[in-house]
Amino acid sequence: MTIGVLALLGFQLVDSAFVARLGTAPLAAQSFTFPLTFLIIGVQVGLGIAIAALISRALGAGEGERARRLGSLVLMVGSATIALLAWLLWWAQAPIFSRLGADAAARILIRDYWGPQLLAAWLGAVLYFVYSLFRAHGDTRLPGKLMVMTSLVNLLLDPLFIFGIGPWAGLGLPGAAWATAIAFGSGLLLAVYRLRRRDWLTRHGLRRELAGSAGPFAGIAGPAMISQLMPPLAAMLAVSVVASLGESSVAAWGLASRLETLSLVVVLAMTMSLPPWLGRCYGAGDWVQVRQLVGLALKIVVAWQLMLGALLALVAPWLAQLLAGSPEVRGDLTVLIRFLLPSYAALGVCMLVVSAGNALGWPLRAMLMSTARLFLCYLPLLWLGSSLAGLPGLAMGAALGNVLAGAVAWQLMRRMLGRDEANACDGTKLFPHERT
Repeated sequence: MTIGVLALLGFQLVDSAFVARLGTAPLAAQSFTFPLTFLIIGVQVGLGIAIAALISRALGAGEGERARRLGSLVLMVGSATIALLAWLLWWAQAPIFSRLGADAAARILIRDYWGPQLLAAWLGAVLYFVYSLFRAHGDTRLPGKLMVMTSLVNLLLDPLFIFGIGPWAGLGLPGAAWATAIAFGSGLLLAVYRLRRRDWLTRHGLRRELAGSAGPFAGIAGPAMISQLMPPLAAMLAVSVVASLGESSVAAWGLASRLETLSLVVVLAMTMSLPPWLGRCYGAGDWVQVRQLVGLALKIVVAWQLMLGALLALVAPWLAQLLAGSPEVRGDLTVLIRFLLPSYAALGVCMLVVSAGNALGWPLRAMLMSTARLFLCYLPLLWLGSSLAGLPGLAMGAALGNVLAGAVAWQLMRRMLGRDEANACDGTKLFPHERT
């Protein structure tokens, strides 16, 4: 699974590196779309968390037929929800990008790119829902393989669609989105083919299951989506702050955002693979195993991210030269890498705590933790740093916000696990809202 996520995020970074060769303006235009793309991803991840949690709990309780009904329902509801969101984002693109700080020239570039990018986002979301179904059933191998395959297809198509070949000049910035759409579409075809060979879906009893499971699903998916929507909202506010620093800063911030997701590959893989196991332990009431799994995951994340962050901070000038086209963008990107990358150890702790909280029946706590990280720690310090010292101050403030939020999340998880494990030993009901 980790290899698959690494491949998926790697092609996104390379995609932006290709766009950077078109110039600072196309890269800045693409960077303005990242918060809205993250918005779609936030909704799909929130729905995916609910998929994995409910299905894994049903399997842990021995309710195989209910798991099949849930699988069918969430695929249909999830696909329709993302399609509606994509349509709304297309319809409202002009006022949204204006509010984010994009000028008229940038909005012209965005308009040609945004349509195929929304199509790619919808295909990627549906593919993610299928991945969630596989993960809920304990199969992480196929999603990992398909992530690698779609990444390779995208990497092969990117230079062709962006720069063209022979007499064909290519599509420029929109070519990056079309390459991604074709890659996700091919992965979705293969995933659906493999899904049809599994007995994980059913057409029977869906209305009855929808009536009975809508409440529990909304109870998980609602707070989970709000938790996942907090980062895109924070990203929009951050982009509006960065836009005041100039076009090269926006371009560098976009590259740093791609690099952030790639550097967090181990964390992202754990947030996708750990919840099904936690959900099964939740269904079986095995809180000792829950504590061991969460503790091991947190130790791995902190050690890995600290080592990776220190290494990338050391090679920041050479990495920026590899990714960015203009000297101004390279200078800004170097500053961002040196301050932000080491702080992702603390960010990884927050992400794991939120993911584990959703899987263990604490969706409200997870939502509050995500909100506090972004709006009480990250954004205030980012804005304050930008006001005092420009881009270097912004990078320093964002890093301090990550560290502060990581410390709070660590303490919260320790306290919650200790309390619920003690309740389990006493034989008390841990989550009153789930009484039947």
